[in-house]
Amino acid sequence: MALKKRKVEIMDTTLRDGEQTSGVSFSAKEKLTLAKLLLDEIQVDRIEVASARVSEGEFQAVKDILDWANETNHQDKVEVLTFVDGGVSIDWMVKSGAKVQNLLTKGSLNHLTHQLKKTPQQHFNEITDVIQLAQEKGIKTNVYLEDWSNGMRNSREYVFEFLSFLATQKIERVLLPDTLGVLTHTETYEFIASIVSKYPNLRFDFHGHNDYDLSVANVMEAIKAGISGVHLTVNGMGERAGNAPLASVVAAVNDFLPEIEIGVKEKSLYQISKLVSAFSGIVIPANKPIVGDNVFTQTAGIHADGDSKNNLYFNDLLPERFGRKRQYALGKTSGKANIVKNLQQLGLTLNDEELKKVTQRIIELGDKKERVTKEDLPYIISDVLDRGSDLENVHIESYALTHAKGLKPTATVSICIKDKCYEETANGDGQFDAFMNAIRKVYKEEKSELPLLIDYAVRIPPGSHSDALCETIITWSDNTKEFKTRGIDTDQTVSAIKATEKMLNISYK
Repeated sequence: MALKKRKVEIMDTTLRDGEQTSGVSFSAKEKLTLAKLLLDEIQVDRIEVASARVSEGEFQAVKDILDWANETNHQDKVEVLTFVDGGVSIDWMVKSGAKVQNLLTKGSLNHLTHQLKKTPQQHFNEITDVIQLAQEKGIKTNVYLEDWSNGMRNSREYVFEFLSFLATQKIERVLLPDTLGVLTHTETYEFIASIVSKYPNLRFDFHGHNDYDLSVANVMEAIKAGISGVHLTVNGMGERAGNAPLASVVAAVNDFLPEIEIGVKEKSLYQISKLVSAFSGIVIPANKPIVGDNVFTQTAGIHADGDSKNNLYFNDLLPERFGRKRQYALGKTSGKANIVKNLQQLGLTLNDEELKKVTQRIIELGDKKERVTKEDLPYIISDVLDRGSDLENVHIESYALTHAKGLKPTATVSICIKDKCYEETANGDGQFDAFMNAIRKVYKEEKSELPLLIDYAVRIPPGSHSDALCETIITWSDNTKEFKTRGIDTDQTVSAIKATEKMLNISYK
């Protein structure tokens, strides 16, 4: 018999609480774009999009979202934070077209006493007035109990008195925030279980913050304790350390709570994660679960080898679930297995000897840069297979290049031709020109002529950044023929020197 699942609502508050991330402010068009994606593509149950009375821009954003929501029958899924302010927030709601308010109230006696300086009954009376006014205007009400977690710790009698009052009101949900992110998972379960059992006719949401990096664990325990809904943000955005992250919670619930049903589409989570990052300017940490650049990348060669042998290093977090692909990093810990995986993706094959040479070259490059990309691989293969006799006759032992503002670049080169070694220093119009002038001095002593450089081209792999491998291709002429040599390195001048060293061996007489 199939397990009957319990539905838990996902309310995304990226556009309201997530926007409280320091330095983040979404434009009205960005908010509308994200609202559409969250409700239509990601398919969260509800979104909280703004705080009432904040600014004209906030008002316009809410109005635009509600205009669209009314056309698509989503108006009851769009919520706005409001305040106990004698109806000012309600007037703002009416003008914007919003139909659901999340009324911010005091969930701890400490906040009530020291911030509002009112008695519980005075607070309850004012809340009653706001709820009744909202009802008259056709607005539904959810109620936030700000600082509820500390209220449960330090003034539990007040919290239960408050909840008993709310049980008499015409409201949709009670929203329980861990405002300062102080709860442990055991407290979260105990607090919510006691409330849910005492008030079975009320619907409760949990709103977790991540100050101790416990938000995902707390959300999971809240669900186990019987919560009806949870509040999340894309990329865990929010004030201080942020809120419980949408992608992590969705994956954890789907994998570890089979009795729970949530409607979020996993495959679209990476897409909206990248979009929120672009709109907010907040970079996603590379190791952030589910959406980070590195989380589906195997670096160690032994792991890539295991993946080829019955998926020994796979877990249930398959990248395809989230619209992603597994990657195999290339670097000094890669080994042949990682390289083979990348070659397969590029449609390339190498024999064992070639693969050994390419592996060694990648290890050498890995000592210079953190990771070699898949796009670098064809360049490396070309360079390695082009080495031929491995520079038997002419070998550049060492060199020193200097470049200072206002001074001519200088190169000192130590070079061995067969059994004889030379050292020369020269200036030039650039570091490579200085290097070539030093080589010319050596060849003058050898009574030999250098081929003429007739073309010099530099390129990096498409989509690469400033740390990319650099391929330098130089065309030479020795009066009888033209030929090309190439060099690969993370430094442009060094790649040119490697191409030149190959030329010196080809032209050796």
